[in-house]
Amino acid sequence: MNVPFVCRICWLISVFVPALLLGQEPFRFPTANHLLFEPGRELEFFAPTAPDKPWTSGSFGCVRNNGTRLHEGLDIRHLQTDKRGEPTDPVMATADGTVVYFSTRPSLSNYGNYIVIRHVIDGIEIYSLYAHLSAVRPGLKIGDAVKAGDVIATMGRTSNAETILKERAHVHFELNVLVNDSFAAWFKRNSRERNDHGEWNGQNLNGLDVREILLAEHAEGAKFSLLNYLRGQTELCRVLVRATNFPYLKRYPMLILPNPETGKEGIAGYEISLNYNGVAFALMPRAPSEIKGQARFQLLSVNDAEQRANPCDHLVAKRGSRWELTDKGLHELELLTY
Repeated sequence: MNVPFVCRICWLISVFVPALLLGQEPFRFPTANHLLFEPGRELEFFAPTAPDKPWTSGSFGCVRNNGTRLHEGLDIRHLQTDKRGEPTDPVMATADGTVVYFSTRPSLSNYGNYIVIRHVIDGIEIYSLYAHLSAVRPGLKIGDAVKAGDVIATMGRTSNAETILKERAHVHFELNVLVNDSFAAWFKRNSRERNDHGEWNGQNLNGLDVREILLAEHAEGAKFSLLNYLRGQTELCRVLVRATNFPYLKRYPMLILPNPETGKEGIAGYEISLNYNGVAFALMPRAPSEIKGQARFQLLSVNDAEQRANPCDHLVAKRGSRWELTDKGLHELELLTY
């Protein structure tokens, strides 16, 4: 059948222009469920923790246990099932990247079967994680390059910690910064628990608010900047660490702020801004003359309003009228600077 030239041009535009526009967005949805963008349909996109819980319990942040427990990703609801009611949705890579890890032993993690992919967006290393999978794509190997939209797995409801009901089947999707290359060595030294996943233990991945990112890039299009998003995090607290050579500095040099004084005197430590999930998003080198006291970690300031709004990660606590780093906060800083 002969197709008029004008119609063929229209077809090419309809196919390739949306693809080009999608290519401008750093991250794509990991499934065919895009209902996040449709107001009023949140319960069709998110999988809440129970039928009587709000959709927000399937979102990112202090959304569990009445705001006291952190959820570090999005629980994206299934769209299709087989005859047994099991989810069959393909799970896709959110961006071009490299498979760095996957686990097909669901009993070893509350993630169940999960995959981690490394991406470089705006020069920034970001790690996507896809959990509760029923199966990893046959033949997928660590080190494989993947393109945005490539099928990497099938949605499921695997976990070692809870029974995920069929009607709540979902993919748990995260975007993270990696805290420390030497996590396995640090963990062995500081914990009596087993570490079955090396550097790809969830404790070594600090989550970003995926919902915020997807909504922002949808609204801003090509203007969206992951670097600006990271730099624009709300500060929960600011700390001073007496450490000058830790892996995070090399992985995320774009987050280091300039300080002329260190050019004269050298660097004796870093003043670090943390968001409520412990993500270090601004690191200012400090010269010896700018540091008071000898403590390895010093809490310099706390954003009281942010702590009240997002108290779930428990990095700081108020003792009387004074703010202090909690054991969890010290744990985060020890890992960061190991």
